[in-house]
Amino acid sequence: MIKYFKSIKARDPAARHFVQIILLYPGVQAMFFYRIARFFYIIKLKLIAELIMYIVRIFTHIEIHPGAKIGKRLFIDHGSGVVIGETTVIGDDCTIYQGVTLGGKGTSHGKRHPTLGNNVLVGAGAKILGNIKIGNNVKIGANTTVLHDIEDNKTVVGVKGKVIN
Repeated sequence: MIKYFKSIKARDPAARHFVQIILLYPGVQAMFFYRIARFFYIIKLKLIAELIMYIVRIFTHIEIHPGAKIGKRLFIDHGSGVVIGETTVIGDDCTIYQGVTLGGKGTSHGKRHPTLGNNVLVGAGAKILGNIKIGNNVKIGANTTVLHDIEDNKTVVGVKGKVIN
């Protein structure tokens, strides 16, 4: 747990103290309750899991489906409006800013949400849609729409998600 708070302090220059992070960061609060909800989801008490995350959404304005698989040390900064869909997979040490959607396309069953590798940064308002893979160490700019796979170590910007390096 200490490593989680240290990782947030390293990524957020406004973070002054662990108490501040615990009490005032809605992304941290949402992740705490997500871990509890995820436990209930795994043991097939899905209604309880979904109810927990519904209450979290009311208070934090962060919507995380308990079916999503989230790695270690996800930091949701200024989390209002973040949506993480049911079949989303997020690797370790990722950072997501406000207004991000990790969503599906269409109404198909099965894996329909994105998979993010490790150390991915997703800028404010970005939309990553569909069963696509985002590689390790990828940076996605603010308000970028991504509809296709992105290789490791790339930066993606623009409405059509153009790779710039």
